[in-house]
Amino acid sequence: MIKIKEAVIVEGKYDKIRLSGILDTVIIETDGFGVFNDKEKQRLIRFLSEKRGIVIMTDSDSAGFKIRSFIKGITNAENVKNVYIPDVYGKEKRKTEMSSEGKIGVEGMETRVLLEALGKAGVLCSENEKPGGREITYTDFFEDGITGRENSGEMRKKLARRLNLPEKISSSALLKIINSYMTYDEYKAETEAVKATEYTG
Repeated sequence: MIKIKEAVIVEGKYDKIRLSGILDTVIIETDGFGVFNDKEKQRLIRFLSEKRGIVIMTDSDSAGFKIRSFIKGITNAENVKNVYIPDVYGKEKRKTEMSSEGKIGVEGMETRVLLEALGKAGVLCSENEKPGGREITYTDFFEDGITGRENSGEMRKKLARRLNLPEKISSSALLKIINSYMTYDEYKAETEAVKATEYTG
């Protein structure tokens, strides 16, 4: 069990059960979209956000991103860490059918993948354990074609896939995640590898 300071926000009870076997912390489920109308749970999430900070760990489908956006909207961004699981296609063992988008959620992810996602968001490491060197900036993103160019959307998707992050991730979220665990040189190596696929197919 890994003890962390922040409370973790997940979508459902099976996500909570899955993470309870890995993390020693408070884990709150949103009951899917139920949190949108649950004022008491909203107050609890805001309280936890102010007192200890929160980690949002929703599925990588459209519903997960809507819930993530809502939680971010009712809390102080400075107290929120976003953990993104990769796009993995298939179905959870307990389910008879795949989800509408065909993606496995938090409950179906391997422990290794969950820990990797938490590490990328800086949840499992202290400030002095983060890589040194200068930060990656939006200027770097522009120069590497990840933002502001005709094919930037596709470039961003390819980079996200390469880094085991969901394709739907925004450029701002991608930048924050990259800065949390990669050096500038590592980032350049990954973007060069993505660019190489443009020419090799």
